[in-house]
Amino acid sequence: MPEPDHPDPPAVLITGTSTGIGAACALELDRRGFRVFAGLRQEADAQRLRGEASGRLVPVMLDVTEADSVRSAAETVGRAVGDAGLAGLVNNAGIVVPGPLELVPLDRLRRQLEVNVLGHLAVTQAMLPLLRVVPGRIVNVSSIAGRIAPPYMGAYGASKHALTAITDVLRIELRGWGIHVAIVEPDSVATPIWDKFQTDSDTLDAKAPPQVRKLYEQDLLKMRKAAYRMDRTGMPVEKVVRAIHHALATRRPKTRYALGWRSWLGPWAFGGMPDWLRDWIVLRMMGVRK
Repeated sequence: MPEPDHPDPPAVLITGTSTGIGAACALELDRRGFRVFAGLRQEADAQRLRGEASGRLVPVMLDVTEADSVRSAAETVGRAVGDAGLAGLVNNAGIVVPGPLELVPLDRLRRQLEVNVLGHLAVTQAMLPLLRVVPGRIVNVSSIAGRIAPPYMGAYGASKHALTAITDVLRIELRGWGIHVAIVEPDSVATPIWDKFQTDSDTLDAKAPPQVRKLYEQDLLKMRKAAYRMDRTGMPVEKVVRAIHHALATRRPKTRYALGWRSWLGPWAFGGMPDWLRDWIVLRMMGVRK
């Protein structure tokens, strides 16, 4: 897909555009001339995006976990693009459910998978008829956690591992229609998601039985410090946005965008490593040293 330079620019749907990567991506692609459909759940966020973007950007109310919402969004985008179809889909919506797997309530685990996995697939299924027209491109925003599962973020890691598998399969299954499927795998990114991590972690701690919570309190304290560091030292969100733009706009897009040295070196190095050494390195990386 070449950079848009004509009066009918390619249309792109981005999910999860209220903050962080999604919001930055929507604004940057709008600045570059794309026709952006920005999926979000709150009207206040829609108003804010409208105030920062051009008239091309169209907020779309979209909760990726609600079938009616996904169907309505597909109809809205379909009416708007007509026979031109959809040139790109960026599956970015995501949440983090933190905590030891022993303490994570199953309803919260289900919510993690609903948003980060099933929601992405639901939106993809709904948009495929529009993507086949161009043909368009699909970009799934994952994480280093999709290759290396971090301790005390098992629910999140499971969702990103699943998204990696889905991306690999879609890439093969959709090849016959010329639909390119890419995955973006950044290391820690400086976004508000880490503030939510802290809040959700505190909530989980408060609900856990005191005798069980005590078993993990030292590790969880270190994990909070690690999350604080990620929030302060993570890569700028613009680096992720550049990768997404490349996957959408270049004539020869990659299938995998590993961002940050741990994202590209970690999976390669861990491939032939004994598990005991891998575990020790992961614990050190996360600030949990015992």
